[in-house]
Amino acid sequence: MRLNTKLIHAGQAPDKQNGGVNVAISTSSTFKQDGVGGFRDGYEYSRGGNPSRNSLEETLAAIENGKYARAFASGLAASSAIISTLNPGDEIIATADIYGGTYRLFTKIFPKYNIKVKLLETHSALEITAAITKDTKLIWIESPTNPLLNIIDIAQVAANKPAGVLLAVDNTFASPYFQTPLDLGADIVVHSTTKYIGGHSDIIGGAVITNNAALADAIYFQQYANGGVPSPFDCYLAQRGLKTLAVRMERHQSNAIAVANYLQTHSQVEKVFFVGFPDHPGHAVAKKQMRGFPGMVSFLIKGGRPAADKFFDKVRVFTFAESLGAVESLTCYPYLMTHGGIPEEVKDRIGIAQNLIRLSVGIEDIADLLEDLQQALG
Repeated sequence: MRLNTKLIHAGQAPDKQNGGVNVAISTSSTFKQDGVGGFRDGYEYSRGGNPSRNSLEETLAAIENGKYARAFASGLAASSAIISTLNPGDEIIATADIYGGTYRLFTKIFPKYNIKVKLLETHSALEITAAITKDTKLIWIESPTNPLLNIIDIAQVAANKPAGVLLAVDNTFASPYFQTPLDLGADIVVHSTTKYIGGHSDIIGGAVITNNAALADAIYFQQYANGGVPSPFDCYLAQRGLKTLAVRMERHQSNAIAVANYLQTHSQVEKVFFVGFPDHPGHAVAKKQMRGFPGMVSFLIKGGRPAADKFFDKVRVFTFAESLGAVESLTCYPYLMTHGGIPEEVKDRIGIAQNLIRLSVGIEDIADLLEDLQQALG
């Protein structure tokens, strides 16, 4: 099946008994056994496996062209499960331009367990792989990055890393519709399913996808032992959201292109960050490894923090809120919101400025979005 068909059918066969075309929400926390070890369809206790979760995992694996998927209660729970497979003394290489919650995991949580993290202020694939040491066990990248939309050549990182080093790609911004990192040589794909996969601002969730059976087992152990599993209802909502991913992403893209072009010509805007611009430093690589561009646009507003505050106060169609990737358009202030936990000197060096505004462009009528930007920018 091709992607658009997988989104609707993979892991979602009609019910064997009643023919229901939607996967049932299995709310049971435990399952009757036919004698000791006599599990029905392998189910024992919902932390270890649940029909609703397993159905979602089948769909996620299929759309990322992977063999195995594990669903989690949040994107950070999924990220934590990956990092928890490492041992004391192991090293992670990542870029500094990443989601603030991931940065917090790398700098505040796992160092106390002697997991070393090397944060690089680069987006060069060759500079990333050149930083590998004998202790490096994991490379962690985002492409596009949050919030500056930088691009990293995934295939080049994969081709230049040693066999014993895993490559994990946070694919939240691109979504499986526009990018499938496993096809580019990545070992692991991680998602916040809260975002484009769910698409409706009504769930919190995460996922890990891989083709490596041993790694999938290790991630499952973390899922089972640490218990960071999503509810059956959240799994249902994520799977329902996936059914419309293709049509949503096309609309996100077309609206984002229009918004980015509008902002680029506005007198109150210093700079626009959008992967779809031909002069974007990573555009050529993005065209090679992506099938389109998500609805993420960031820009620098003239007038610093006061101008940003005024913009947030005036928007009416764009909602000033955390998160991204939903049908409604959102705007946020990365400096103090999504990336507030990153030290100020690091934010200043990597370009997360006090006049940076991030937009998650939704699927509303583009005329209304542009009119809202026009009145908010004054």
